[in-house]
Amino acid sequence: MKNLKLVFALILTTTLSAQTSSKIYDIIKNVSANRIENDIQTLVNFGTRNTFSDTISNTRGIGAARRWIKKEFETISQSCNDCIDVFYQKDLVTKAGNRRVPHDAWVVNVVAIQKGTKYPNRYIIMSGDIDSRASNTMDFTTDAPGANDNASGMAGTIEAARVLSKYKFESSIVYVGLSGEEQGLFGGAGLAKYAKENNWDIIGVFNNDMIGNIKGVDGVIDNKTFRIFSEPVPANETEKQRQLRRFYGGEVDGISRQLARYVHENVKTYMPDMNPMMVYRLDRFGRGGHHRPFNDLGFAGIRIMEAHENYTQQHQDVREENGIKYGDVIEHVNFNYAKKLTAVNAINLASLAWAPPQPTNVAIGGIVEASAKLKWDKVDGAKGYKIYWRDTTSPTWDNSRYVENITEFTLDGIVIDNYFFGVSSVGENGFESVVVFPNKTFKN
Repeated sequence: MKNLKLVFALILTTTLSAQTSSKIYDIIKNVSANRIENDIQTLVNFGTRNTFSDTISNTRGIGAARRWIKKEFETISQSCNDCIDVFYQKDLVTKAGNRRVPHDAWVVNVVAIQKGTKYPNRYIIMSGDIDSRASNTMDFTTDAPGANDNASGMAGTIEAARVLSKYKFESSIVYVGLSGEEQGLFGGAGLAKYAKENNWDIIGVFNNDMIGNIKGVDGVIDNKTFRIFSEPVPANETEKQRQLRRFYGGEVDGISRQLARYVHENVKTYMPDMNPMMVYRLDRFGRGGHHRPFNDLGFAGIRIMEAHENYTQQHQDVREENGIKYGDVIEHVNFNYAKKLTAVNAINLASLAWAPPQPTNVAIGGIVEASAKLKWDKVDGAKGYKIYWRDTTSPTWDNSRYVENITEFTLDGIVIDNYFFGVSSVGENGFESVVVFPNKTFKN
């Protein structure tokens, strides 16, 4: 009987997984490679977008670039009856103690917020970087086109705003151009601090940094694979939380890792031709990105980027040496690939913004029993919940059981010792929250 229950649960899981939304397919279809190409070209045409480049000119430097980005967001807002609030968010960065800061300057982000209809203080964020750099990051006069790094991510963010502004969402979506990335992640740190001070309830951050290259320095050409970087557990976890993990597990089940799994599953469902590659690391080896400042403050955040980098086209003056062409020029960007990764972001922004809040106070019990028991608090706006479990060595949530109108359930015949568990909430519209790993235990 217990085996039959397990089989039924797995059949139910397959049936629920097959349910998809036509709106998500429409979003994928409406992302334009031509518009992304035009936006990348515009950003490249500013010559250099170094954080400390010209801020007065209307044709060159980071000042002109950020004013153009702000105008683009404002134009998008006008087309949806002012559905997007656009503003600058800035912080002063000083030379003292910062080896990549040649002089004191304002680091200015361009923020565009599409307010949610039901949960306006819940935010899902997509970011690209405004700034670019030459070989020497302190050189703010030499041309630094930054076509892929990171005009591609910035153009993708603008394009996502164009497409998603046609819809209304329950939660808020933030599209943002961040500055000061090459000098030390200053823009992300400033916005993360701003979010904390304004009590934003952040669902997650999608940091898009280089989404346009398909020809790797390793010789691989691949227009389907992309990487999702995520840290295992929050950087600000308490010592008590760390100690509990020794006994209950969860070393790879922090909030950023769950966000990565969400993106992975959504892409496999709606874009099966794509190959999402989850990388169990904060970022590339020894390197960093603009999701990290959000992680530092305890927010879920991941990096979405190409799978195969070409280092001759990153952080390089435009030149040719020994037959090798260096420089991040637009000729190296594959716009159809950038379109695909923009769509990856857009469908996950939409899915999360249409979903109810994730469950809170998820607890697990069932020690020395032949069953696993889960409890959680009722979620406003949830029609039901999905209980997930997976082998402890599996990177993805492989099994699930859907339940309605309850906040406690027992998985009979599933031994708690052999699996990891989680719970998500499901709305009337079928959209689902991120899975929540149990944060406490209980006894009957």
